[in-house]
Amino acid sequence: MNPILITGVGQRVGLHLARTFIGRGQPVIGTYRTRRDSIDELEQLGVELHRCDFYDEAQVQALIDAVAAKHDRLRAIIHNASDWLPDSADLPLDEILRRMMAVHVAAPYRINLGLADRLKAGAPSDIIHLGDYVSGRGSRKHIAYAASKAAQDNLTLSFAALLAPEVKVNSIAPALVLFNEDDDAAYREKTLKKSLMQREGGLDEMQHQVDYLLESHYVTGRILHMDGGRHLV
Repeated sequence: MNPILITGVGQRVGLHLARTFIGRGQPVIGTYRTRRDSIDELEQLGVELHRCDFYDEAQVQALIDAVAAKHDRLRAIIHNASDWLPDSADLPLDEILRRMMAVHVAAPYRINLGLADRLKAGAPSDIIHLGDYVSGRGSRKHIAYAASKAAQDNLTLSFAALLAPEVKVNSIAPALVLFNEDDDAAYREKTLKKSLMQREGGLDEMQHQVDYLLESHYVTGRILHMDGGRHLV
């Protein structure tokens, strides 16, 4: 069985996807930037792990080289690694933009091109970019982040055209997936009112969306919205 490469497996969505796939007997390659207890767990479960800081071009290239050297074929690449810097962060604005574009655009761009032959060799195969609802709406407080996610959506269109028919390329654009543990009650109440469903999407729902795209034989070049009807509120 050809492995699935998932970026950012240390927590939340990436961790859930890695646990689920490895539990099904699906080989997983995972990347992480920060060593957490969850990484030890995944290592024990048999996930092939690579430490990689997507802000660092040399580390991204080293990741590509390491995966290509070990694997002739890939089943999929799921781009989950992300960062969420506000424009008010204590950094120069150019640096905020650089970091957002590095993680959400430059790294996926290089990884997709660098491992395209492995995906084609494992066809039928997939690339899935995990994006964000704000890519089509914008954000007052996270302008650089939203712009980078919009650019990531555009990668979906371009790579779908480039790699067809062997590789399907799609994006998932969620709104609220899961609250953080330190989100207070007032914030949670305000956020839930932003969608028709008035609840978290949840990790299982994200898994369902990923599974749908992996199992489809026809859907490519699409942005799959997972926003609980937020666009109608």
